[in-house]
Amino acid sequence: MNKLPYILLDVFTEKPFGGNQLAVFLNGEGLTTDTMQTIAKELNLSETVFMFPPTKDRPHFKLRIFTPAMELPFAGHPTIGTAFLLGEKNLVPGLTNGMNTVVVEENIGKITLNLYIQNGSMVKAEMVQPIPEIVGKVEDVSAVASLLSLPEEAIDSSLPIQSISAGIPFLFIPVKSLSDMENIKFRLDVWQERFSANENTRHIFAFSLETEGDAQVHSRMFAPALGISEDPATGSASGPLGFYLVQNKVIPVMNNLVKIISEQGIEMGRPSKIDITLEMTDEGVKRVLIGGSAFIMGEGTLFLNE
Repeated sequence: MNKLPYILLDVFTEKPFGGNQLAVFLNGEGLTTDTMQTIAKELNLSETVFMFPPTKDRPHFKLRIFTPAMELPFAGHPTIGTAFLLGEKNLVPGLTNGMNTVVVEENIGKITLNLYIQNGSMVKAEMVQPIPEIVGKVEDVSAVASLLSLPEEAIDSSLPIQSISAGIPFLFIPVKSLSDMENIKFRLDVWQERFSANENTRHIFAFSLETEGDAQVHSRMFAPALGISEDPATGSASGPLGFYLVQNKVIPVMNNLVKIISEQGIEMGRPSKIDITLEMTDEGVKRVLIGGSAFIMGEGTLFLNE
């Protein structure tokens, strides 16, 4: 019987029972893809990470990320949660107080992480995301409104409905008010008929510039294709969200720098805060960083007969 230790975290929160849940298996060596997918389905969290330790040929950790339905090439909250774990459990030699840079490998390639340590404990993890790109646009406001069970006038017509990707495409839908965001009821039938077939409109990200707290944007994300009815914190969509807000001149650029806080998960009772930083040049976005904290909720062992 194989005993597989794992750690459970809440990511993009400093408190328990908030943010996005994550299970990290500390050593995935010897597990097949089918087994990892089955474990992710069994745990039924939005994502599960399997870590593979450094080797002679690969001097950094490799991460494989699974939703209950499929493996992902890259994802935000699993990367941030694992980065937080690397620092908090001192799994990387030579970590010191201040900022430490670590590289991990995901299916999309190498990802640079910044681990911020204070008095020997992690306070924040940050990842460098690929530069987002616009991959599509939707003009049918009626279909988008129906998808969210909102009247057409609830969609902010001053902004475009765009698909943007930094590895995974999300369809960004601007919603006028916080009350409209609270009233969203995702229509799976409309999604299946109008949005699911196109990979650029498959994952739905609604946002409003009205917020509850000190954030600049209020967010909700729906991804039934990933086996996720609603996600409380979506790091992989947050870089593209910041890119959208800058490209459409919603958020001003000050000294070639943009800092945004996205609040998410509030309607689910799992409030999250995601830090978005965009470094700019005259030619456009030079670097995108996504950051946040995490809370280690517990540790366990999965028993596997193979």
